[in-house]
Amino acid sequence: MTKLQICVQEVMAFVRSYVVPEGFPDSVTPSYVPYMTWRALKHFFGGAMGVFTTRTLLSSVGVSQSKVTPGAIAINWILKDGAGRVGKMLFARQGKKFDYDLKQLRFSSDLLLEIGAGIELATAAFPQFFLPMACVANVVKNVAAVTSTSTRTPIYKAYARGENIGDVTAKGESVGNIADLLGTGLSIFISKRNPSLVTSFALLSCGYLLSSYIEVRSVVLNTLNRARFTVAVDSFIKTGHVPSLKEGNSQETVFNPPWRHEPVSIGSRFGEAFQEPASFVATRPLFEDERYMVTYNPAKDKVYALLKDQAKPDDILKAAFHAHVLLHFINASHARKRINSNRADKYGNLPPLNMDFMAHIAESCKIVSSSYGTFKKKAREQGWIMSESLLNPGKARLYATRPQ
Repeated sequence: MTKLQICVQEVMAFVRSYVVPEGFPDSVTPSYVPYMTWRALKHFFGGAMGVFTTRTLLSSVGVSQSKVTPGAIAINWILKDGAGRVGKMLFARQGKKFDYDLKQLRFSSDLLLEIGAGIELATAAFPQFFLPMACVANVVKNVAAVTSTSTRTPIYKAYARGENIGDVTAKGESVGNIADLLGTGLSIFISKRNPSLVTSFALLSCGYLLSSYIEVRSVVLNTLNRARFTVAVDSFIKTGHVPSLKEGNSQETVFNPPWRHEPVSIGSRFGEAFQEPASFVATRPLFEDERYMVTYNPAKDKVYALLKDQAKPDDILKAAFHAHVLLHFINASHARKRINSNRADKYGNLPPLNMDFMAHIAESCKIVSSSYGTFKKKAREQGWIMSESLLNPGKARLYATRPQ
């Protein structure tokens, strides 16, 4: 081995000590490399964008204007940062949502970061409104920061094999910082040529969000939150097959806009689920031996799983499974109705009620009683970990009334 080869090996070993965990690749899962690749690219675009936003803020606050006193500039900057810290503190109340919807929150945090950066750039057009705009931007960006920080450890934990979560985290952050510095350096070089602010921001923002989306999509978690539970149950109902960890994660929806309709609700209140008392009376006997009830409210086009006060963790999982089975029957019924839309309407001119779907509820009970155990077994074989807390059930419970 020549001296040059030895020198190259020493340099590579030095670089590896900063960017990959010890024992790589055996010390991490196979999906670690694509995740870190897109994470590095995201930080590269983020670092480049930071140069333009900082330059814009300094110009808007009046650093380049001799008529503005340093004291006024400092006060405005401190108020801006203070508003951001308040926003970070208030958003921390999200609690366990950081655990069961971490992919969705992670991508949402990057969207918020872009919105905050856009508001910062807008201060160049409205410098007289620097303080309120900068405060809003900093609140938004700090909310994004606390979300990103809170979801970081669970993601790194998913990649660590053995007791090396600290090493995986440290190397992951090191890669992010290196990419951020490279992006910052390139942006400084480009900014000297005074490129179009809007064009530069649009290109960097698109690169950042695309990298963030693919980064989040590449995360492979072995827990079943609502999104992955839906994917697993839908696949099982249609094919009898529970998807693998990689398949289930790849089909998970990572962006849920606030206006998106959620077809299933778990742990619902009685008044939300039933339109009339008669439907509850008719449904109740079907669930005498269960610690939950499932029904469909056509007025809201939603399946509701109501939990009884004795419900245990497995009962909550079974209720969620049952709700998706019933949703499958309801969707099939709606599809048939659309196909036969030229025929007379089954419900006439009257809106449908819970009672009109009793046959589907009864049929779903038969399916669930024979298939829930099989679903759990196949899910475990694929490596899935099921926990009722990750499904985020509501706190409402049904209490049985005892005659006096």
